[in-house]
This record gives sequence, C-alpha cells and structure tokens, in this order.
Amino acid sequence: MKTLINLAVACCISVVASSTYADVKEKLEQAIKSDVRSAAEIERDRNRKPAQTLEFFGLEDDMSVVELIPGGGWYTKLLVPVLNEKGNYYGAIGTGRIERDLSELPGFERMNIIAKDAKFDRPEGQRFYDLIAGSLGLNNVDMVLTFRNYHNFSEKGRAKMNEIAFEALKPGGIYGVVDHTARHMEPMTDSNRRRVDPVKAIKEIQDAGFVLVDYTDLHYREDDELEYEVGAKSVSGNTDRWTLKFMKPE
Repeated sequence: MKTLINLAVACCISVVASSTYADVKEKLEQAIKSDVRSAAEIERDRNRKPAQTLEFFGLEDDMSVVELIPGGGWYTKLLVPVLNEKGNYYGAIGTGRIERDLSELPGFERMNIIAKDAKFDRPEGQRFYDLIAGSLGLNNVDMVLTFRNYHNFSEKGRAKMNEIAFEALKPGGIYGVVDHTARHMEPMTDSNRRRVDPVKAIKEIQDAGFVLVDYTDLHYREDDELEYEVGAKSVSGNTDRWTLKFMKPE
C-alpha cells in the first residue's frame, strides 16, 4: 500500500510539473511569435532552440531570473514576457542596448535593469576582458542565466561573473551557462579563440561554490570541427556549444 501511495504522489508531482511548464511553453511560444523580434532573430530559433534550452534549465513563470550580459536582448525578448505577470526579470551588466531598445515597449515595463555601473576592462596586451563589478544587490533569485558570454572574459573576469551569480542566487538556485566549445586542453590560437573548454568551465564554476547538476547535447554540432574562431564563415551560426546547469548548494 505504501508503495502505491508513493507512486501516486510521484505521478501527481510529475503532472503538476508538466502542467507548470506547459504554461511557460505557451507564454514562450507567444513571445517567439512576437512582433518585437526581428526576422534575423527569428531565423536563429532553429539553431538556438530557446524553448528546449529554457525547459532544460527549469524556467518557471513565477521565478526571479537574472540574465547576465544580455547584449542585444535575443533571450531578453523571450524571458521578459514569460516572467512579466508572476515573476521578475533582471538584466545585469552590459544592459545599454536592452534598456534603450526594449524598456519602453508594451509588456517590458517591469523589466529591471541592474548593475549599470559594471564595466568591461581589457588591459593592454590582453585578449579578453576583466569584469569590474560589485554585488548585484540581490541574494535570493531563483535563476541566473548567461548565453555565449563566458568566452569573452579572462580567467579573472570569469571568476567575477561566477562570484556574482553565486551571491545573487538563493540556496538551491540554478546557474545556467551556454558557450562555444573548445577542444579539451587545446592551446588557444587566433583560429580557435572565443571558445571555452567545457571541462575548464566546469572546474571554474565549481570552484565558485556551485554543484554541476546536468548537461544537455541540445547544441551539439557534429560538423563543427572546433578548429575555427566562432565568427568564421564555416561555423558562424552553427557552432558546437556546451550547455551546463549548476546549482547553488542548499
């Protein structure tokens, strides 16, 4: 009898979880079709698989979510509509473009812009950026996400990014990171720069206090030989990317 009760409870939890993401997926599908998005952004859906990616990270519509370094707002345009009614979206660091282009659009009024004083610094002779930033002023968010930014930073800059994410999250909160794949332990050259060894990334993020929860091959690309810089014509828009899910320990 006890086994049957446990099974019934597990089934109920599964149904609730499925129902919850069904709501998120419906909101995502509406956002994906929104006129706010450009034709070029829509064209990248097939490659970036946003709905599957956000499902993998466990996005729910009542979460507080920080997007680190949102750039032009490709994911911002999807996250804000999902979180607008029940949750909270925070764009942090490098937010000038989304603040200028999105903050006054219908449906984006509740978008929060934080860490405006953060700076990217590239010392003379250095290829990658350091990150000059303090705390985000948050310590209880459910999720921190960053997409294809890790490769732009020096070891010092990546450590700061991970530190900021850890401080902002509540215990049990999720840190989701996506970036372009470098071959493990291969020396960096002009041809393969702007890629990151996933094993190195895992070590760095674990060193910041996180626990690796899961990974997915959603963005595995067999025809990317991991040889060329991500802007090269042969791989641009079709790079192999690692997609890693971490948790702040409870």
